[in-house]
Amino acid sequence: MIQDDPSLTQRPPRVSMIMPVYNGADYLEQAIQSMIAQDFEDWELLCIDDGSRDESAAIMAKYAAEDGRIRHLSNEHNIGLPATLNCGFAKAHGELHSWTSHDNILRPNMLSTLVAKLDEQPEVDIVYAGYSIISGSDKVTRYVAPRPIEDRWFCNPVGAAFLYRRDVTDKLGGYDVSLFGAEDYDYWMRAARQFKLQPVETDLYLYRRHEDSLTNTRSRDIKKKVAYVLQRELEDVPDLRLRARALLQLVTSDWLHIEWRLAWLAFTSSPIETFRQFPKLIWHMARVIWHSTRRKIVSGSQEKKVLQQA
Repeated sequence: MIQDDPSLTQRPPRVSMIMPVYNGADYLEQAIQSMIAQDFEDWELLCIDDGSRDESAAIMAKYAAEDGRIRHLSNEHNIGLPATLNCGFAKAHGELHSWTSHDNILRPNMLSTLVAKLDEQPEVDIVYAGYSIISGSDKVTRYVAPRPIEDRWFCNPVGAAFLYRRDVTDKLGGYDVSLFGAEDYDYWMRAARQFKLQPVETDLYLYRRHEDSLTNTRSRDIKKKVAYVLQRELEDVPDLRLRARALLQLVTSDWLHIEWRLAWLAFTSSPIETFRQFPKLIWHMARVIWHSTRRKIVSGSQEKKVLQQA
């Protein structure tokens, strides 16, 4: 359960941004300040403390006291990202919804750009934009362009910068709490069944990759959940060659493992497509073997060094 302040009495804001926070003190102020710096000002920010043990709560309380658009909420205990998002959106007052992480940064024109796109296209339900990857020290390493929603079989085309109508929240029934780490991919896949998604070709967000980020620390578990979501969605796809291509793309995207089960599913869907991509599979096998051998050598070298120092 979330402990919340009394409901707002003034006119509801247009945009509700949810920010789940778990031990995010290192980058939290940057994240909140990027929301305050938006050139679109009709918003609310719901900062939700999910059982943090660092200074996150004090940081959120400070900003909530300084800016009435910021609401500091707290879970009674740690419940995880998807459940925290669901609690946050249940408390949201805005007609347009989005969420961000405590270690990422919105570019100043993110909301104004995406709100304008939805206003210009009433038939569109979800808009999403490109973003840049940054390091723990804020260094930009590369840009990730938004891809057509038709590419959802091969990647998560929506990425990190997005905005959608409240109707999407109401009809999809929230994020799947069993898919922690892949909850966003699952959400967009379900959304694509009944809503119109539109990419916006511009860089509106800074997505941080560092040693403690979720993408780094739980990558193997996330890949398994992505595989589950993809297989579920492919069951309703009549194009067998598309099924095979999607499964093979998932197999070859993992540099550290060979998912023989998924490769077999691709073969049973379309032997022709699987044989067509056989050279790519052979190259993938060689790459996995090389990485596995390299890790063993590095691990053995480190163990040897420890024994020599003992």
